[in-house]
Amino acid sequence: MRDFLPADKARRERVLAVIRERYRVHGFDEIETPVMEEHGRLHAGIGGDNEKLAYNVLKRGLDEDAIRAAADDPSALTDLGLRYDLTVPLARFYATNRAQLPAVFRSIQIAPVWRAERPQKGRYRQFVQCDIDIIGDASARAESELIVATLDTLDTLDALGLAGGSVRINDRRVLDWMLESFGFAADERPGVLITIDKLDKIGPAGVVAELRERGATATAVDGFEAFLNRPMTLEYNPYGERQIRKLLPAGAPDEIVAHLVGIGAAVAAARPSTGSAPGGAESASGEGDSAVAGLERDIPLVFDPFLVRGMGYYTGTIFELAHPSVDYSLGGGGRYDGMIGRFLGQDVPAVGFSIGFERIVDLIDERADAASPAIVLVHDRDVPEAELLAVKAALIAQGSRVRLEQRTKNLKALLERSASDGYTAFATLAAGAAVDSLEVKPLG
Repeated sequence: MRDFLPADKARRERVLAVIRERYRVHGFDEIETPVMEEHGRLHAGIGGDNEKLAYNVLKRGLDEDAIRAAADDPSALTDLGLRYDLTVPLARFYATNRAQLPAVFRSIQIAPVWRAERPQKGRYRQFVQCDIDIIGDASARAESELIVATLDTLDTLDALGLAGGSVRINDRRVLDWMLESFGFAADERPGVLITIDKLDKIGPAGVVAELRERGATATAVDGFEAFLNRPMTLEYNPYGERQIRKLLPAGAPDEIVAHLVGIGAAVAAARPSTGSAPGGAESASGEGDSAVAGLERDIPLVFDPFLVRGMGYYTGTIFELAHPSVDYSLGGGGRYDGMIGRFLGQDVPAVGFSIGFERIVDLIDERADAASPAIVLVHDRDVPEAELLAVKAALIAQGSRVRLEQRTKNLKALLERSASDGYTAFATLAAGAAVDSLEVKPLG
């Protein structure tokens, strides 16, 4: 949990403003939920490992005997907890307010969450999440809208020095089918997925070795190992049916492949044209021109058959936001059609995408992050207050941000501190000077 100096806070707010504005133009509406939820809801088995990191709030009024008696039962000690993500609160929010919401509800949530993490670079105990979700739409249109809005936000953040992001995409149904085709039993698949999720870190040999150590079905591990080590051609295939089928075992379900291809076509149709991808779109998808016209554009989508995402509530499409400058994701999400039903008593389709704000703001180029003109007005001690405020108001009216600073003996230190606070220029003001006579000089 961190303090933020003025320059850091200003940069964070600038990035948040971009994210919020781009989400809104795509038709999403912002909501707000309490920072605390009921203990039972936060520990309902839908938050994965995050449930273990929740900060729980002690019940009011417990005396020493009551605490001792309930020491082995956390639910008897606590009735509330700080939210560890924004998805569980959204599910509760929708179930509570459904009658006042549209049939297809597109929400924005931008707010802090809390997890009892071991602090390290990129991981904090309090951090901001930026979520967009679509509830009530079971079609691939929902995933496509989320991806388009997220990529558009990244495009807009290019002006602040963030460029080159892409979205890795998979489907939990693909993973389940693939493990079944290799021969893994249903009850061992969750553990197998945990190991497969380490593929980027420990490599194919490490994954196979760990699966054998776990005691996974030997013949299934043999088949999976053979698949990982199969010979592959080096031809380039843009996102589409050919890319997807090439990366999966033979016989992948047509319905799921068509779902993933359809998302790509919709995203491509909404993206600015950058020219045809190598090899042509038709050869990449194996479909007619009308079905894949959008795929003629080079879109930043990549099918990853081993993308797992750790949250147990995902039921279909899953995705992660990648950036070439880092080896970790900058966000992610997926379809979680079963979650809201736990609160509402009936299933409601839902899908969401969360931008990892803390990781993204760390990548912003500080030089590109400068705001509009910000002037430090250094004045002599004898300048009347009325003159100071009149000149300051005139500069503000011209569109500048202005800070008043009385001249010090160490002017260099004053200007260096102002530059670190995000100011870009300075001017000196003597008694009787007019705003037109000011000589504004750049800082740095």
